[in-house]
Amino acid sequence: MGLENKGPDRADRVTPGGIAFPGTSLENRTGSWRLMRPLFETAPSPCHAVCPAQENIPDYLSLMARDEPRRAWEVLVSDNPMPAVTGRVCPHPCETDCHRGRFDAPVSIHSVERFLGDAALREGWPYPAIPPLGEDKVAVVGAGPAGLSCAYHLRRQGIRVSLFDQFPEAGGTCRIIPDYRLPSLVLSGEAERILGLGITFYPGKKLGRDVSLEELEADYAAVFLSPGRQRSRAFSVAHSVPANLHHGIDLLWTWKNVGALPRWDRVVIVGGGNTAIDLARTLLRTGTGEVHVVTDEEIPVDRESQKGWPMPAIAREVGLAIGEGVRIHAGRSIGRLLLREDRVVGVELVHALKELEAKSPVHRAFPGTETVLEADQVIPAVGQDLDSEGLERLLKSRDHLAVSNDGRVEGNERIFAGGDAVPGGGLVSAAIGSGHRIALKIGALLRGEGPSAVPALVPLPYSGLNLHYFDHGSSYEPMERAPGARNGFDEIETTGSSDLIRAEADRCLSCGHCLECDNCWVLCPDGAVLKTAGFGNLPVPYLFDYEYCKGCGLCARECPSGHIRMVPEE
Repeated sequence: MGLENKGPDRADRVTPGGIAFPGTSLENRTGSWRLMRPLFETAPSPCHAVCPAQENIPDYLSLMARDEPRRAWEVLVSDNPMPAVTGRVCPHPCETDCHRGRFDAPVSIHSVERFLGDAALREGWPYPAIPPLGEDKVAVVGAGPAGLSCAYHLRRQGIRVSLFDQFPEAGGTCRIIPDYRLPSLVLSGEAERILGLGITFYPGKKLGRDVSLEELEADYAAVFLSPGRQRSRAFSVAHSVPANLHHGIDLLWTWKNVGALPRWDRVVIVGGGNTAIDLARTLLRTGTGEVHVVTDEEIPVDRESQKGWPMPAIAREVGLAIGEGVRIHAGRSIGRLLLREDRVVGVELVHALKELEAKSPVHRAFPGTETVLEADQVIPAVGQDLDSEGLERLLKSRDHLAVSNDGRVEGNERIFAGGDAVPGGGLVSAAIGSGHRIALKIGALLRGEGPSAVPALVPLPYSGLNLHYFDHGSSYEPMERAPGARNGFDEIETTGSSDLIRAEADRCLSCGHCLECDNCWVLCPDGAVLKTAGFGNLPVPYLFDYEYCKGCGLCARECPSGHIRMVPEE
């Protein structure tokens, strides 16, 4: 009798002997009981949220862990076209914020990035999905990381690009990074591959000397300015300037272009940035007897993490420099230059504390803490300024280009700026991210699209992970040359093997991203999670069947990576 109201398929549930079966479980659509609904929801991982180049790190780590390096590289270069460079020189804040670091040790993300970049250079993997050239033309001034990144991402949108640079080779100030950190062949390889996508490169063309901003505005639909900071900042101590003064960045350019540097017995370098540390290590390698670096920043004992690190220089590079014999005088400033006939014979150091006053650094010296350090050369490495030639109309007496949130130079509809030319630059990865963002803005402008809001990235919290599904283990430690074997300019760190890098990528907790572990599918008591494998090219590995999901939340609790969220039923 109960079968009578079960619908037209009633006869299908009667045996040949006339015995009626009760309805199948599929007839009881238990989804109507639900008060909470599970959602598959990708959340930003902490590594992605802090990455200056905006890389989708969990995605390419997942592919590398599955031994698909080429697909992993294709995901990586959809954001960052220079991974062999950034895998070497970026301070990798992604690792500082990596949730795995709270579990045992951070994933060595830069080692994976470096491996993929090197593999692409070695194997000649082509950049994916490069469309044919359209009619729109954009001028990019400056072939450093920001300019190369912008040109690359414009080209990926089918836009014609003319790239201008004052130097004979692309790469910008990355060219002065010593080969023991960034081999010239690696930088050239990345730059040449980008230029080979159909980008027209004009080397030796300086803005204001060889081409004017007005000419570029007349000939191109938009202009991106990324000239970098190439001019040495003025230096004196109590208005005293030694004769034969050399600036740090100029000496690095001399070494790169000439292959030789003056030899001194004892050098004092003033500054705490990467230029100071790179020059100090280069001078030791080229015959200088002693190299001292004076910085007003205090250096903590723990140099393992860049987080909270006070110096502009990368913490790891400072540690390597100390191991090679560079002497760091932290928390000091130079009170006086000791001169004999305009030649430096020493410096007076004084303990100092750097404070911010009205957003400007102020040095507080402590009288009575003076010490004298003998030296035959003082080299300032205190930062660089923007070359104003050709930019006077835009700078308006400022030392930087003022831009709006979308990268437009204030008061200009079709002129954009990024990299070191705007506030907040400095890192190679930040310059690459700047070029990427602005290339997308320029593309939208040329297509007549309105501005789009950039959502704030709120990373998945550590508490959102189910760590019971992960084993503790040690991280990959890159091989380094011993300090005694670093006399030349051969690269210090080596690229890991495929097996080691794949194992390291497999350590990723995939925060907020699906691991495809099948937990939700296996553990669902109602069979309401459906695997999509074999059912066409669907973009997601699982689906919820809400007709039967009772909203118990077991899938969300047992998801290792926090990819499932429970929300109130509508």
